[in-house]
Amino acid sequence: MEFSWLLLALIYTAATYYFISKIAKTRRRREQKLLPPGPKPWPIIGNLNLLGPNPHRSLHRLSQKYGEIMLLKFGKFPVLVASSPEMAKQFLKVHDAVFASRPTFAAYKHVSFDYSDVSFSPYGPYWREARKIFMTKVLSARKVESFEHIRVEERRRLFFHLMSLSGKPVELREHLLGFTLSVVSKMIFKEKYFGGGGDDSVLDMVEMGEIVREWFVLTGAFNIGDWIPWVDFLDLQGYGKKMRALQRKMDGFCDYVIDDHLERRGEGKEDFVDVLLQIAAEEDGVRFTRDSVKALTMNLLVAAVDTSTTMIEWVMLELLRHPHIMEKAKAELNKVVGRNRWVEENDMPQLPYMNAVIMETLRLHPIATLLAPHCAIEDCNVAGYNVSKGTLVLVNAWSIGRDPNSWDAPEEFFPERFIGKGIEFITGSNFAILPFGSGRRRCPGINLALKTVPTTLANLLHGFELKLEEGMRVEDISMEEQYGLTTIPKHLLSLIIQPTLPCYLY
Repeated sequence: MEFSWLLLALIYTAATYYFISKIAKTRRRREQKLLPPGPKPWPIIGNLNLLGPNPHRSLHRLSQKYGEIMLLKFGKFPVLVASSPEMAKQFLKVHDAVFASRPTFAAYKHVSFDYSDVSFSPYGPYWREARKIFMTKVLSARKVESFEHIRVEERRRLFFHLMSLSGKPVELREHLLGFTLSVVSKMIFKEKYFGGGGDDSVLDMVEMGEIVREWFVLTGAFNIGDWIPWVDFLDLQGYGKKMRALQRKMDGFCDYVIDDHLERRGEGKEDFVDVLLQIAAEEDGVRFTRDSVKALTMNLLVAAVDTSTTMIEWVMLELLRHPHIMEKAKAELNKVVGRNRWVEENDMPQLPYMNAVIMETLRLHPIATLLAPHCAIEDCNVAGYNVSKGTLVLVNAWSIGRDPNSWDAPEEFFPERFIGKGIEFITGSNFAILPFGSGRRRCPGINLALKTVPTTLANLLHGFELKLEEGMRVEDISMEEQYGLTTIPKHLLSLIIQPTLPCYLY
């Protein structure tokens, strides 16, 4: 009798286990169906093997097979890739609050002094306060407008220097970098802390330019140690060593700037660093430290310089590749501005074709080809797919600018597509073109970029004749890319620049 009861109990237990397993298996299958499509990951590395030197192009090709939203694994971590305006809208607007944070990558930790800047700090009270400081103290439309005299002065200095090089081969990048560094540094410092000087703690222009580029290369790199943590100590790609070296350089520079400001406190009008130091000394509200001052100072300096320089470079390359478009832009400048003066910032609204050239360049060459990664702070459902907490999201702005459902002849450089169409790209509400991102983590420097870049470009066309070096043809212009958080032209272009307006008219 006892044996019969025991047998029944075993049969009942086995049957229960079978049915529970069956239900769990069915549920897992159902959940699997709610995951976006994507390539099958390899053990350990996941889909990292599918990334080439230009990840935005690799992911674009994959999206042609798997669709506008696809799921990959980098190491053991799930990564969603959005490759269409509609999918970008889902992550950057519809579910913006869920995806407003950043992953904790090693490069972000090093360059932001332990996640203390605006670009890479996690979403929360500190980030909100830091962004508020950026927008109210330096980057609001009114503040940027008040710095116009600095931009005018530095443009005059740039053009005067280019005139001295008339007829000689000139690599524009070096001069543009110096120009934007000077503009931004005069906005945030009482004085310029680089470009020469006798103190060893002060960086020269070349060293600062190297810091700027290294910052963007490392923050855009796909570091294996981030995705496969147990091999991080091996530093297989050498990124760890470079990150630490970069942080030491930034640390030394920032310590010098901060100490100098502390010594001179009360001597004159406060600048951005003085404001940060004052906030750091306060006990109320969100706690700001000396590292916060360093992180926010470098974030503003580096980000504004690289993006503006890169935008100008890509526009110049496209204009040189399309001489008829360059001539059309010049004709508009001659008609609106005339030949007796240089272009001023308030001229730009009356130059629709020049603005269309810039917008078309940003469509084909978004400064951040992959927007800085977003990270899910909780489980959610996006476009019918399950997304788990911690999932990373990459928005492929390069793919979106080539979306055939949004753009006719998407591979063609055709500025006329923007004329009279009222296509908006400043506020981030048009998800078919995202040069500055969208949502809570949208680039805070947009007002500065739109004041610095268009007028500089317009004056380069209006006041100079730009020619390729002797023996070089339009077909020889390289459009290869060097990937980073910002993607720049891989090869420096050397031009012959000859002035067509006297500098004294500026």
